[in-house]
Amino acid sequence: MYVEVESNPNYGNSVFLRFRELGPARPVGQVRVYDRVSTGEWCRVTGWQNEASAPLCRAVAQPVEDSGAGVVYLVSGGNGGIRLKPLEPDEAWNLENPRQWGEAYLLLADRRDVRFADAPD
Repeated sequence: MYVEVESNPNYGNSVFLRFRELGPARPVGQVRVYDRVSTGEWCRVTGWQNEASAPLCRAVAQPVEDSGAGVVYLVSGGNGGIRLKPLEPDEAWNLENPRQWGEAYLLLADRRDVRFADAPD
C-alpha cells in the first residue's frame, strides 16, 4: 500500500511512503492521539483532498507492518492527508480553524485508539 500526500493547505509537506498491508482498510471516524494531551485525546478525523469544491473524503484505518512496532494501524485519507479536530465543540471542517490541524497520516500502535465508522456503538 502506498501513501502519497501532496503539499497543500492542510499539510504543507509532500510524503510518499510504502507499507505492507496486513488486513483490509475500514472507514474510521475517530482516533485517540497523544500529541496535545499526554493521556490521549479523542478526535474526529476526515480525509482531505486537493479538490477545492469538495475537500472532504473518507479516512480509513488499516493494519500494516511497522519495522519498529510490529502491527500498527495506518490512518490515511486523500492526496491532502487527513484532518483532525477535538470531539467538542463539534464544528464544521475548516482550514482556518485553529482548533483543527492536518497530518499526512497517523500510525497508531494500539487498536483501542481507533474507532471505526462501520462499527456498531
